[in-house]
This record gives sequence, structure tokens and C-alpha cells, in this order.
Amino acid sequence: MTTAVTTMDSPLGVLTLTVSDGVLTGLHMSDQRHAPPPSAGDGADDPLLTAVGDQLAAYFSGSLRRFSLPLGLHGTDFQQRVWTELCEIPYGATISYGELARRVGSPRGGRAVGAANGRNPVAVIVPCHRVIAGDGSLGGYGGGTQRKSWLLALERNGRPPAP
Repeated sequence: MTTAVTTMDSPLGVLTLTVSDGVLTGLHMSDQRHAPPPSAGDGADDPLLTAVGDQLAAYFSGSLRRFSLPLGLHGTDFQQRVWTELCEIPYGATISYGELARRVGSPRGGRAVGAANGRNPVAVIVPCHRVIAGDGSLGGYGGGTQRKSWLLALERNGRPPAP
């Protein structure tokens, strides 16, 4: 197994990117809940990490609405269903945790969906930030609610929010 790791600056702070055997396996923000321990490695020359960085830069500028990257997401069957469904939420749209639970066939599983959402190994690209509380409030976010708010404003306006 070949793994490459790099970091990149972003409007959300430093992001740590990890690829293994040709698929993206991690995108974590500094101080993100459920982030793995930092890994040593210099993946600056890895072509997939370069593509991930380029697509993220385009997304953060407002010019990319859908990522096209090979993903290698490791989790339980339930987590996999949740993460797959997250990718079906359109750019700029939000749904509630309850709605996401219904979509994955677990209508009373709002808390379980929230836990799976929080374990998303590739934040932003698998858009867990598009899930909000049933009352319209932000709810939680492993990267912090300020980052979630920033991402939702970016998608709502089609351009980066003013600082």
C-alpha cells in the first residue's frame, strides 16, 4: 500500500490530504473532531494530491460545484450509505439530519446519521456540511460551525464569503 500525505492552505485553514493506492482517503481540517493523528509524509509530487488541491482551490473560489475524484472511504456499511447519500445533496442545497436518515432507510436514525456524518473522512468533498438541524439551525460539524457556515455561504452565493 502506497500512501502520500500533504497539507494545503485554504480559507478553512490548513487541510491535510491523504491518498492511498490512487484514491483519496482523507481530507481533514486542523482541530477537526475525529481526525486521525497527523501522518508523516511528503506527497507534494503525487498527481492525485495535486488534482485534489486544484479541485479544492476551484471549489473555494466558487468555480467548481462538483468534485470528480476517486475516493476510498473506509467505514461501516451504514456509514458508507450515509456518505454516498451526502454526495447526492446538490451544491447549495441543505437537508436535515432526519431527512438524511429517511433517505438511507433509517427514519428514526437521526443521531446515527449525525455520528456517521461526523466520521466522514473527506470533509468538503463528501459534503457533510450540507446537513443541518430540523429547525434550520446549523447543527454540529466536525470542523466547527464557523467553517460549516462559511461553506454554506460559499455555496449559497457562488463565491467566497467576505472576511
